[in-house]
Amino acid sequence: MSAALPLPARLDTQGPRYTSYPTADRFGDGFGQTDLLRALHERKPAPLSVYVHIPFCESVCYYCACNKVITKHHERATPYLDALGTEIGLYHKALGGRQPVTQMHFGGGTPTFLSDEELTRLMGMLAEAFDYTDDAEVSIEVDPRTADPGRLAHLRRLGFNRLSFGVQDFDPDVQQAVHRVQSYESVEALIVSARELGFVSTNVDLIYGLPKQTAESFARTIAQVSALRPDRIALYAYAHLPERFKPQRRINADELPDAASRLQMLRSAIESFGEQGYDAIGMDHFALSTDSLAVAKREGRLHRNFQGYSTRPDCDLVGLGVSAIGRIGPTYSQNAKTLAEYHEAVDRAELPVIKGLWLDADDLMRRDAIMALMCRGRLEHAEIERAHGVVFAERFAAELTQMQAFVDMGLVTLEPRAIQVSPDGWNFVRAVAMVFDKYVRAPGSTARFSRIA
Repeated sequence: MSAALPLPARLDTQGPRYTSYPTADRFGDGFGQTDLLRALHERKPAPLSVYVHIPFCESVCYYCACNKVITKHHERATPYLDALGTEIGLYHKALGGRQPVTQMHFGGGTPTFLSDEELTRLMGMLAEAFDYTDDAEVSIEVDPRTADPGRLAHLRRLGFNRLSFGVQDFDPDVQQAVHRVQSYESVEALIVSARELGFVSTNVDLIYGLPKQTAESFARTIAQVSALRPDRIALYAYAHLPERFKPQRRINADELPDAASRLQMLRSAIESFGEQGYDAIGMDHFALSTDSLAVAKREGRLHRNFQGYSTRPDCDLVGLGVSAIGRIGPTYSQNAKTLAEYHEAVDRAELPVIKGLWLDADDLMRRDAIMALMCRGRLEHAEIERAHGVVFAERFAAELTQMQAFVDMGLVTLEPRAIQVSPDGWNFVRAVAMVFDKYVRAPGSTARFSRIA
């Protein structure tokens, strides 16, 4: 499929990223603290993954769709850390003591909004409730505008071993259009420092489809990022949903690139990263061929969770902080989305969950099918049949018929007992996975997601 051709209508649309299935729009308010406590009590002992949400940012990026609080008043972090400490203690009690953790991730917002002292305090509270395994991945998202080599050195001393830098684009006009101005030189200094400090992995986030981006300008950004040689690169398609996300209303929609231009940006980036020694890991992600993520992809050990692709097997996830999502056993849960609601709940010594979902047998089966496609690009009929006691061709007869459209586009091959995503299909794998999503296909579904390309 040539980049010069229009994007097929089936792909010029929106779709879930499938960091979970069912997706968060299916969570219901009938799920509360009682349900989560039951799931925590019933879970099988195994290492956990932990996510900590820090919502504060000093300034707004117009493209942002994250749950955030824009403020220059850093003193607002103190009561939030107090509340996090209470929530951590509630989990410690519900889990029956200090639990092993194989992954810890700080996201936001801007986690580096917190001072060195505040980060030290937070890591201390977490260490009282959780015991990091020897090979634990401890990562944090870093806004280059809020960090310097000294800050990175402190993060390393605290035990962080992975960094993710939000870059998005290096073009000055694009940066002005989205209200996020940062120089190439400042990011370069941080990545050099991260290597010298012994961080295991560095990631750079990019977004294509932003206002004032062109194929030519984005190619320059791709070349600059390739020169930095981060271990991993995440390349996201911008989702313009101003009716849902107020900051996006400041973006001039007339300045957004069209579908054909976005596809050209994606194709050029994929080609360029490949030439520079990066393997395409799956939707949106690239890694140097020596990186553990690339090795896991080659060996069929790739997994996917709320932080994206992972080398670690599926494990229960504890979500801490405002709006954080957790996964415990056959459940998903989400915390209160506003600071006021979050503080009110923890002040009552209650887990601040406001909605969630118990997965039924069909949800679990479809999740396995979707994750097989998203992580390995291959879905074996026998895999689903063994795990769920069905005859795949009978249970998913309608889905196999729908899959023919992707066969016709060269994105999928239908084998007698498997579905194989083609190399080209990896770029649109979530569109393929959507065939197995009964919720997005349900009559009356109004969920809005990011663009597939």
